[in-house]
Amino acid sequence: MFGRMKEYHLVWADEFQYEGKPDPKKWNYDVGEKWFNNELQAYTDQAANAYVQDGKLILRVLKEKYGTAEYTSARLTTWERQSWQYGYFEIRAKLPDGRGAWPAFWFMPDAHRKGVRWPLCGEIDMMEHTHVQKGDLVYSLHSLNHNHTRNDVKQYSTSVYREGLFEEFHVYGLEWTPEYVEYFFDGESVCRYCKTDDKEDQTENSWPYDQPFYMILNIAAGGFMGGPVCEEDLPYTMEIDYVRVYQKQS
Repeated sequence: MFGRMKEYHLVWADEFQYEGKPDPKKWNYDVGEKWFNNELQAYTDQAANAYVQDGKLILRVLKEKYGTAEYTSARLTTWERQSWQYGYFEIRAKLPDGRGAWPAFWFMPDAHRKGVRWPLCGEIDMMEHTHVQKGDLVYSLHSLNHNHTRNDVKQYSTSVYREGLFEEFHVYGLEWTPEYVEYFFDGESVCRYCKTDDKEDQTENSWPYDQPFYMILNIAAGGFMGGPVCEEDLPYTMEIDYVRVYQKQS
């Protein structure tokens, strides 16, 4: 991967070498409707929306009525299973090719579940794909001082175009340390955000990442980054080959 990987060792993984529902010892579900960002789906714990088959985790958005929602999907998290503070995270995946699909790998802090509100709590977006600009991968950090709702301040967000996202598997990596968060695509560095990037404020208002976070895998339907849903493209399907977490020996 890169030279400093020798400092890390594997501490957690799901290689999906089983069949059926995702391992309940590693994953749980966020379930319900009425999500943020103008998303149109309901998240369920149905096997049709998230299952393991042939060594891959499959997440799917279906045209299916669920409450007031017209679509169903899955949002898996490691909340109450495993959280981490710092490390190198790697996911090998093939993204869904469908107008309106919004896949993401990301992290939220344990503190958010305990009442600390967004964006003060912080958010680490390991990867999002926007079908509004097809082929664009988005890498972001959100904090009270730096988030997409504040157009008057610096944003920690980078978009890059990559081909073959839907036809081939690619490796999405993130290194998170006390000093910086760096993003990788197929082993190559894409961008890095440093704690010292904000010269005026290095408190949790700008850098709330020195605390435990849990992982989230999901596909939203529609929303600001998904764009209008095209039902001809349904179901949206994302395949994940593995999820691995490494931390330093110390």
